[in-house]
Amino acid sequence: MPERPAARRVVKPHITIVGAGSLGTSLALALHTAGYAIDEIISRARPASVRKARRLAMEVGASAATVTRARIRAGVVWFCVPDGAIASAAASLSGANDWHGKVALHASGALTSGELAELRSRGASVSSVHPLMTFVPGSRPPLAGVPFAIEGDRKAALAARAIVLDLRGRPFPIGKRNKQAYHTWGMFVSPLLTALLAASERVAAAAGVRGGAAKQRALPILRQTLTNYAALGAAHSFSGPIARGDVETVKKHLSVLRAIPEARNMYIALARTALRDLPAKNRVGLEKILKK
Repeated sequence: MPERPAARRVVKPHITIVGAGSLGTSLALALHTAGYAIDEIISRARPASVRKARRLAMEVGASAATVTRARIRAGVVWFCVPDGAIASAAASLSGANDWHGKVALHASGALTSGELAELRSRGASVSSVHPLMTFVPGSRPPLAGVPFAIEGDRKAALAARAIVLDLRGRPFPIGKRNKQAYHTWGMFVSPLLTALLAASERVAAAAGVRGGAAKQRALPILRQTLTNYAALGAAHSFSGPIARGDVETVKKHLSVLRAIPEARNMYIALARTALRDLPAKNRVGLEKILKK
């Protein structure tokens, strides 16, 4: 019998990471674990930035370099810097090497691939690739299962998709005009949710539950709420006095919250949202009390 042709081996491109903050660190570690060679970790020349870059470079077997000393030998360069610094970082590195044939990515959720126009003009294919995940100091979240919104040039978008799949992420395309709304959605599901939890701690203090105790006592109901949302969706996860149409209880809540006006405003805004989007009884009575 004739031999079957050997399966074509896919060669993973070398990758350079620009920025050694929380996102850049998580991404570099995940790429390293997935078998990608990380060539360089590039940072600003500030001492703190250099120290972070060197620590991360040691973890992933890369070299650390500042913007002015970068060599850009990798086929893929991923910018993980604050939104306002993407275009300037790209411009600063535009002369570091020949960009023809290279892929340049940035990780902003709000900005489009146009931020890398300087590198596109020098021959690179560019794309924005944003993981819908929260990255904070001291936390290195896994990227498996994380959605990645991809927008940009075809070559760069295809390269990004292959990389995300190797990370066991979930790539999906997004249009340029939808990026601002997409990022606003992300704001609701993490940063503003965290703000809501911070406000809840102030309300807990009014009930005599302070500090870490408030967080620990809230965790079981928070976890179950997310479990319900994942399994049942928002409408079937909604409970409490608004779902029951209990006007008197809501009145009492609003009275307590007069001492915490910011939390009261949040309560009213969220209660009105619940009346509009979720199942609730006695809507007329609740709407009336929420106007006061």
